[in-house]
Amino acid sequence: MPAPTSVKLDDALKDRVQQLAARRQRSTHWVLREAIEQYVEREEKQEAFRQDALSAWEHYRRTGKHVTAAEADAWLEKLEAGEDAEPPSCHD
Repeated sequence: MPAPTSVKLDDALKDRVQQLAARRQRSTHWVLREAIEQYVEREEKQEAFRQDALSAWEHYRRTGKHVTAAEADAWLEKLEAGEDAEPPSCHD
């Protein structure tokens, strides 16, 4: 069951939320909940991307395995052209 929480907003932001809710024919509660949900989802995706990048960097530092930008570009060009291309192999 959802638990209530409170958020302190300055008057200007509170008015903007209320106006948006009225224009969208939604409750202020709905607008706030939707905004928070979208923010959290976006930030979770950004954090997952950041963690993937850090993991990839650490893997590279341990192994030295990589693909060059030219190899990656050539693979991406094939994908853009509609070819079912295998990604390039990592090498030292």
